[in-house]
Amino acid sequence: MLAQNVMHFARLLRRAGMGVGVPESLAGIQALTMVNVAARGEVKAALRAVMVHRFEDLFLFDQAFELFWRLQEGNAATSGDDAAPQPDAPPPGTKRLAEAMADQSRAPPPGEEQDFKLDAAETFNAREWLQAMDFEAMGADEIARAKQEIKSLRLPLDELRTRRWRADAQGPRIDLAATITGSLSTGGEITRIARQRRITRPPPLVVLCDISGSMARYAQIMLHFLHSVANDRDRVSVFLFGTRLSNITRQLKHRDPELAFAMVSAMVPDWSGGTRIGEALGAFNQLWARRVLGQNAMVLLV
Repeated sequence: MLAQNVMHFARLLRRAGMGVGVPESLAGIQALTMVNVAARGEVKAALRAVMVHRFEDLFLFDQAFELFWRLQEGNAATSGDDAAPQPDAPPPGTKRLAEAMADQSRAPPPGEEQDFKLDAAETFNAREWLQAMDFEAMGADEIARAKQEIKSLRLPLDELRTRRWRADAQGPRIDLAATITGSLSTGGEITRIARQRRITRPPPLVVLCDISGSMARYAQIMLHFLHSVANDRDRVSVFLFGTRLSNITRQLKHRDPELAFAMVSAMVPDWSGGTRIGEALGAFNQLWARRVLGQNAMVLLV
């Protein structure tokens, strides 16, 4: 019974998007033989130690464990939780866990067609509306499809040559110092000529993205792409602007897109409001240009 519950719990984590497989399931079964299975805290700590490999998955694991434990205890064990205050909105990851528990497909019924309406109205307004973006929680299937589509998108930025060199047996330049150092082991006789090649790396990328009302329908899709870029390469700086400038570089570095967008939504107050492009670019030039525009940085203005 214990092994069966661990396998069911591992399957729940895998459907929710965590990298949990057979090795983690076997390690979980073995870990539970070394703790008191009647103690909830010991069971949670033992499973988390062998099933969680990334810091970003800790929150999702805790939510899944609480949900799975309550279902195992039954409704009688959770009757005392009715008096506890409930949060206004479910925490990030709740939708994925609910889908994993229910194991329901989100595909629409065959033959059902959606009615798409095209609205090409684009307007300018300098008035400032302060409001937060309500990012709808993404399910596990939606995140998987989004990642699959974004993998095909690449920024066409050529790598630049730096002043640094690295060892390379086929390099075009002879490394005299490394050659002489290597000859010391053979009594000063040179048996191998060391060579080196200049290091190349992509230039820094600075993204300035408009999130005013005319860009509202594209902002979320663009943020998914920017999140992928920020986690795929280094030296990426991302700024959003509507009526003010917001630096979201640190928030997009979080590997879980759902948590990253929740942090972005909490710190950016001018979603889908007016447009003050001149003031936003002026603030960027005064506050951030010297910090992020060095080393032949490329600027992407959306």
